[in-house]
Amino acid sequence: MSRAHRRTALLTASVLAVPLLLTGPAIAAPPEQETGDGVDELLVIGHRGASGYRPEHTLASYELAARMGADYIEPDVVSTSDGVLVTRHENEISGTTDVADRPEFADRRTTKVIDGTELTGWFTEDFTLAELRTLRAVERLPDVREENTLYDGLYQVPTLDEVLELREALSRELRREVGVYIETKHPTYFDSIELSLEEPLVEDLGEAGLDDEGDPVFLQSFETANLRELDGVVDVPLVQLLSATGAPADLVAAGDPRTYADLSTAEGLAGIGEYADGVGPEKAQIIPREADGTLAEPTSFVADAHAADLLVHPYTFRNENEFLPAELRDPGEEPGDYGRAIEEQLVFWETGIDGLFTDNPDTGVVSRELFTD
Repeated sequence: MSRAHRRTALLTASVLAVPLLLTGPAIAAPPEQETGDGVDELLVIGHRGASGYRPEHTLASYELAARMGADYIEPDVVSTSDGVLVTRHENEISGTTDVADRPEFADRRTTKVIDGTELTGWFTEDFTLAELRTLRAVERLPDVREENTLYDGLYQVPTLDEVLELREALSRELRREVGVYIETKHPTYFDSIELSLEEPLVEDLGEAGLDDEGDPVFLQSFETANLRELDGVVDVPLVQLLSATGAPADLVAAGDPRTYADLSTAEGLAGIGEYADGVGPEKAQIIPREADGTLAEPTSFVADAHAADLLVHPYTFRNENEFLPAELRDPGEEPGDYGRAIEEQLVFWETGIDGLFTDNPDTGVVSRELFTD
């Protein structure tokens, strides 16, 4: 299926999707706004689930995100040694599981180079699924999100299959399609150890009935080659993730000198438009910060992306002071004290973005409602 046809299907599905929550506050259907080539939903994407309230990438986090009104939940996928896709932000899991406290796995601690960075810890590809399932998730940011540590030790590391099953069950219960926004992590690295992510991903989507045009799925990556590969084999929209610094690992490995800055120019975005349907920029690429930490003037990024027929879904919006621009931080004594996150999101909605990734989906839903009132 061509990218243009897939894009048309995405637009059609966007207009037809009308969320109706049966639990919690009433949530209006995602509003519409004009973008580069038509009308799209303004999406609230639960970043790693509702990771502001539960340990990230757990079924509890994904479920809470959907119940808070997120249109999509975002699982990141890595592989086990036996080729099963599981959801972790990184394949190094010492910060998100209790593996460091498990004496039976002490000998698995090792040092590896992942995408040019030397890391020491425990890695999913060194565990079978059965071994990994004995671990329990913990809060990644305990100093900032102390309340989340209440849930440490309660949840397993989910498989992608389990997340897709949860999505289906929640869609039935909530009477709306809950989407999945799946990121492949370190695909070049996993290819190098013969644990390719793309084939099992396509297989899992097919088994879940989520591989047709119009299905509530996005696939995303910080690398480019695997998206080009997926462009030829899937009918769901693809999103090129970008960063304010660095370069895609696959381009570095291939000796290609292009950086994320190069890909983020008007010309670079036009090139992305040849294989992808959207971009996920770091939010500072849309509105940078001044030297004093306050918001600067918006860049031309959104306009340039829309001109290339690309959706724009920036990351990551969080409620805590330390993640907010200086002028929107409220005085507080604790690292996890909230600032004026809704005001930040309203400023970004005004730039014309098509959705946002947030650790706090309920906040994203409120800001979207205020923006469209």
